[in-house]
Amino acid sequence: MSQGMKTFYNGASFPRSEIPLLSNDTFFQMIVDAVGGGWRVCSYLGVPSDSGATLYCIMSSRAGSGVLGIAATLVGRSFPSLARACPQLQLFEREIAEQCLVRPEGHPWFKPVRFQKPLCEGQGLWHDSDGGGLLAGVMDYYRVEGDEVHEVAVGPVHAGIIEPGHFRFQCHGEEVFHLEISLGFQHRGIERALIGGPTARTMHEMETIAGDTTVGHAQAYCINLESLGGFYATPRAETVRGIALELERLANHTGDLGAIAGDVGYLPTASFCGRIRGDFLNMTALLCGSRFGRGLLRPGGLGYDCDASIAEEILKRLENVRKDLTGAVELLWSSQSVMARLENTGVLKESDAREIGLVGPAARACGINRDVRRDHPFGIFRMSQIPVVTVSSCDVYARTLLRWLEIERSLDFVVEQLGHLPRGGGSRNPVKALAADRCAVALTEGWRGEICHLALTDEQGRFERYKITDPSFHNWSGLALALREQQISDFPICNKSFNLSYCGFDL
Repeated sequence: MSQGMKTFYNGASFPRSEIPLLSNDTFFQMIVDAVGGGWRVCSYLGVPSDSGATLYCIMSSRAGSGVLGIAATLVGRSFPSLARACPQLQLFEREIAEQCLVRPEGHPWFKPVRFQKPLCEGQGLWHDSDGGGLLAGVMDYYRVEGDEVHEVAVGPVHAGIIEPGHFRFQCHGEEVFHLEISLGFQHRGIERALIGGPTARTMHEMETIAGDTTVGHAQAYCINLESLGGFYATPRAETVRGIALELERLANHTGDLGAIAGDVGYLPTASFCGRIRGDFLNMTALLCGSRFGRGLLRPGGLGYDCDASIAEEILKRLENVRKDLTGAVELLWSSQSVMARLENTGVLKESDAREIGLVGPAARACGINRDVRRDHPFGIFRMSQIPVVTVSSCDVYARTLLRWLEIERSLDFVVEQLGHLPRGGGSRNPVKALAADRCAVALTEGWRGEICHLALTDEQGRFERYKITDPSFHNWSGLALALREQQISDFPICNKSFNLSYCGFDL
């Protein structure tokens, strides 16, 4: 179902004039029909204007075709909400209202997303009694009425070093009826800062969208700039980028296995994985001096190359780490008390996961066979595939097991690529000028899931709009659904099994 959309492939750029500008009725019906036909919304955004906004919708086809689609429409100060028919749009619509000052009429739960300053001049759609706008977290929350129903509020300030987020539970005894998640306490205005770019700061801003996903976001940005600049990275650079992306996945999946073990009080695996996560981070530091990969990826190539001695050292470390990590995880699987806590906890049905547009390991743990590296390949993944794995039990155990299965495959991939690095250099001069009046879209598969970057350039080749969709934007609703009919004491382990980003959401 691509009627009405411009279709293209991941990493492409094209004139903005080629994006179909549809009537409102045709545009909104096209979205409903496409979702009903198996397409999924990657990003939904607005570009504000004096009279309203231009809405753009980027959609992904079913696995196998590799096709993406985009269409646009002009709206005034309001537009019809599709959130009831397409729940995966509900958060996007609220974001559009907040950024462009246009209201989604009929939205079932219209409330702030980040309490942010709009992208355009004007008064926001939410106001306090003095007309000065809302403070972060000050809004109406969903409430369940009843004499025996009680409300538990957690955060936004948490113990330890952690970003702010507010969780409000409606409970009957220990059973959770509903969890409402409110974020936006550390909104940083990144998308607003990108308008008029790129500048010398832009690459560094991309690397801090979500610090634990530096490589994932940096690669999406590099793909867009290379496409708009008219040249591409060398095969060696693409290979090193792929290695770095999988090292990022290995470090975070390992850390999550340890954290899940810690949340159920199983310290042997928690301790081992905490140390081994550092081993993977140190391998990334060998490549570029930063444990999180900052400075490694640059538009047009790499900031640092991977010579033979570095490749040999990483291969040696990987051999040792594989043995240690396998032993640590086998301890987890062999503990019956641990399995009893993981199995049938935090179940998110596959139908619900599809309905809200879940992505990444959380989706694959619900049996949804979805992965950008295969479905919309980019970089080295156009030439060398990593097998996609799924688990069907939809619970904390599934999200834990899936991480281990992906670790095994990422280890094999990194070893293979390090052993066959293409000849030639990896670095190249940076992009100096971007094509004017064009659109570029890049998808990558970060360790949490699909990352989508859209760039719209103006007549001078500067960013008129740069839209970032982190996988956490799709997945926070999944955590809320997974807590329904669970014990409130299950929240920590459910939360960790998703391990979503606050800062990746609070752009």
